[in-house]
Amino acid sequence: MRPIRRSLVAALVAATGLAALVLSPAPVEAAPTWAPEATAPIHPGVQTDTAGGQCTANFIFTAGTDVYIGQAAHCSGTGGQTETNGCDSGSLPLGTTVTVDGASRPGTLAYNSWLTMQEVGETDPDACAYNDLALVRLDPADVASVNPTVPHWGGATGVDSDGTTSLARVYSYGNSSLRGGITQLSPKTGISLGSSGNGWTHDVYTVSPGIPGDSGSAFLDGQGRALGVLSTLQIAPTVGSNGVSDLSHMVAYARAHVPALADLQVVDGTRAFNGNQLPLGL
Repeated sequence: MRPIRRSLVAALVAATGLAALVLSPAPVEAAPTWAPEATAPIHPGVQTDTAGGQCTANFIFTAGTDVYIGQAAHCSGTGGQTETNGCDSGSLPLGTTVTVDGASRPGTLAYNSWLTMQEVGETDPDACAYNDLALVRLDPADVASVNPTVPHWGGATGVDSDGTTSLARVYSYGNSSLRGGITQLSPKTGISLGSSGNGWTHDVYTVSPGIPGDSGSAFLDGQGRALGVLSTLQIAPTVGSNGVSDLSHMVAYARAHVPALADLQVVDGTRAFNGNQLPLGL
């Protein structure tokens, strides 16, 4: 059978009164308008509280019309601090409320990589060990109060997709309540020992290691790209280093396994990255 010509199709559609339905373009979703960095109360680096577990938020994300702030999946874990295998560790359910500093209303736990891996029966040992990302959906009333810029450093400027090499510079911003609100201690810089776990993780040394409450905080590479999420305090083989889970791997996993997150994006900062602000590092 020969294909029906386009003009004939158009004529038939118009004749049946369905032209507007079929031929009108789909509405374009407007991008959020971000608050000015200087006054935005919600941004990467704020504290989050999930059932009493305090962590540091990493990046701002969007999927469809929803806006999320990221934290580590283990921030909603229900087991001990040594339970780091996301394929068999307990976690609070999706829908759990999360207090986000600066927000007028609680956010909602909308994605947890641990729960997703358990649901799909994940068996990759690297994913099980290092896939450590959760997304907290912000209440629409708070979206206008969000700025996506990483404090002090600026950025992110895209997502690092090729990992790190040994001695590559990294940057972070932790906000543990143990610092007593002294924000001068929050920005940190250091070096990566390179990628491992088939690209799923990076061992890093910073001038002062991450401490409890810094979990989930953002790491940037030397170009200001979103590198990863602070996941673990290493005991062996590199004592005093931190394990940073790779963000590009974790975002790809969420996109592949959760239909509502198929278009998940990390939002760039509104201020340029500047890694030359503090004379710190090894």
